[in-house]
Amino acid sequence: MVGQGLKYRDDYRNATFHPQVFLMWLGLVSIAMLFAGLISAYIVRQSAGNWLEFPLPHIFIISTLTIVMSSATLAWAYRSYLRGWQRSYRQGLLLTFFLGVAFLVMQYYGWSELYSKGIGISGNPAGSFLYVLTGLHALHLIGGLFALAVIVYQAWWRHVQMSQQQVIRLKIISYYWHFLMILWIVLYGFLYFTR
Repeated sequence: MVGQGLKYRDDYRNATFHPQVFLMWLGLVSIAMLFAGLISAYIVRQSAGNWLEFPLPHIFIISTLTIVMSSATLAWAYRSYLRGWQRSYRQGLLLTFFLGVAFLVMQYYGWSELYSKGIGISGNPAGSFLYVLTGLHALHLIGGLFALAVIVYQAWWRHVQMSQQQVIRLKIISYYWHFLMILWIVLYGFLYFTR
């Protein structure tokens, strides 16, 4: 793979508007609409009263930084692949995967902290909405981790070759992962400022 990056520019351009990439964008719009609907329901229910005020766990700040770093390492891996830098490509993918797992572990600890303070999913609507919003995000991230695990496996245990199909796969997982990072920042900011 090393040194093959320059001859690969034409395949990169062809992958930019591939139907699978377009379908990914449609999927991301659907996910965004789902969360927009839940945020709207949150705002309406909060204004109805009987809303419990509680601080968000501090570990959510660390998990936010973690998902931002994972997005950066995936961008690094993607650029490394296009340039033919196999070692950086592999390292970037592996780092992204472990940062994604670390994000989920931190979310779990945040939920555990809330639960230990008596804020459960079946109690006050404020807690219920928090668990639903953050839990749905975590489920989408788990799906992304499964897709990323396949790419990590291919990068580390199979021969890495330049191909248009591989660029398409990387574009799709990159768009999805960056979207989840932005979505988490929006969710965390919303939950933080509407406490």
